[in-house]
Amino acid sequence: MSGSARDAILSRIRHANGARPRDEARQRVVDERLTEAPKGVIPARGQLNTEGRIALFRQMAEKASATVAAVGSYAEVPSAVAFWLRQNNFPTTLKMSADPRLAAADFGATALTVLSGASNGDDLNALSHADAGIAETGTLMLTSGPENPTSLNFLPENHIVVLAAKDIEGDMERCWEKLRDRHGKGVMPRSVNFVTGPSRSADIEQTLLLGAHGPRALHIILVG
Repeated sequence: MSGSARDAILSRIRHANGARPRDEARQRVVDERLTEAPKGVIPARGQLNTEGRIALFRQMAEKASATVAAVGSYAEVPSAVAFWLRQNNFPTTLKMSADPRLAAADFGATALTVLSGASNGDDLNALSHADAGIAETGTLMLTSGPENPTSLNFLPENHIVVLAAKDIEGDMERCWEKLRDRHGKGVMPRSVNFVTGPSRSADIEQTLLLGAHGPRALHIILVG
């Protein structure tokens, strides 16, 4: 859109709202909203204690066709990954992120062939670490960066995601709040992806197809 066309559209919007260009009162409202990041309406469904949030997250994730397993520590992640791949008769090759939270996961004791880095599109299995989980919808929050390439979230056929149980929040708003606290307001990851279940589409003749725009299988490993 050209600058003149954009200016014309914005001018018509201002006129319809009875506003003036560079209206100081309206600008203050915008500045305050951006500075304070006020919360909207928060549904009650996710407002539970820790155990309740974990149970609801698992219920909603499984409802969205993901599978969920729980382990006590990061040291148990490799065996849980190997078990799920073996259980589904998937290949034993794995492309994983370099997330430091997975440093205690020693894959040397498994029969898996593990490579680290971004996916080039030929990987069948990927392992990522989520920043948070949303109990309300069973959704994973994944942030991008050198240690967690976004390509691992979408290109492989099968996606395994590790999530610390303590990072499961009741709602999306709380996840954004924690992300801003961790990175600093205005300094955010380049992308934040929300994933609920495996990829699916029913665009063609209303027939549900898994893996249409990403992984056809999503397995979540809850730690702790």
